[in-house]
Amino acid sequence: MKVSIITINYKNATGLRRTVESIINQRHVNFEYLIIDGNSDDGSVDIIKEFEPHIDYWVSEPDSGIYNAMNKGIRQATGDYILFVNSGDTIKKEANLQSVINQITGEDIVYFDMEIADNLSGTSDIKIYPDKPDFKYFAEDSLPHTASFIKKDLLVNYGYYSEENNITSDWAFFMDAVCLRNSTYKHISDCFSTFYIDGISSDATNRQLLMDERNEHIAAVYPLYNSVYKDWMDKKQELYKLKTSVSVRYLKKLGLLKWLKL
Repeated sequence: MKVSIITINYKNATGLRRTVESIINQRHVNFEYLIIDGNSDDGSVDIIKEFEPHIDYWVSEPDSGIYNAMNKGIRQATGDYILFVNSGDTIKKEANLQSVINQITGEDIVYFDMEIADNLSGTSDIKIYPDKPDFKYFAEDSLPHTASFIKKDLLVNYGYYSEENNITSDWAFFMDAVCLRNSTYKHISDCFSTFYIDGISSDATNRQLLMDERNEHIAAVYPLYNSVYKDWMDKKQELYKLKTSVSVRYLKKLGLLKWLKL
């Protein structure tokens, strides 16, 4: 079994170096490494050339977005499974990637838990993923791209990631694979990678875009669930607004809302 690790990058030289170094640190493991760069002019290409002996394939050229870059990587990959470790994210130094890969036993998707780190605060936490994700889970969350090994054939047969969306095509793929296509999957309670919350999908200013894209996908692909989903998410949005209101935050600070779990 062969694994292809793909890194996409656009004008993130500092993050790219961190990512590449974490991956080539695992070079005793048999995998191929691909970097897809979006014609960066910030020194990213110099970093790629610096580590070129450790890279099996790379390209730096304009693309039309994140998923166009990912699809380029998928098309070039020759592995049975694909793992995306995008610019800025890392494989943990203490991880034994060969041991991780050895736990893949033929499922379409094998996903692990993942460390989520905040560069600004310097804090991190391990996110635990469910053993049996369902529609309700995917309506609110996704599987960890940086900790999921996906069969290349599954991605190809799915039609690659949709390039019409800006930030949710990986979520849509995971949801459809599990809830629609009955793909096989396995969760392993272990952590080998770190995701840094400084990317486009983690940017709070993109929250509405993320919700809009998810709403459109569910309406188009899961019409029987759409009305229930929409009502449910509207109520969650109302609760979110209540929780973040100035008056509620002030009362919580005074300890006057301990009885109310907001």
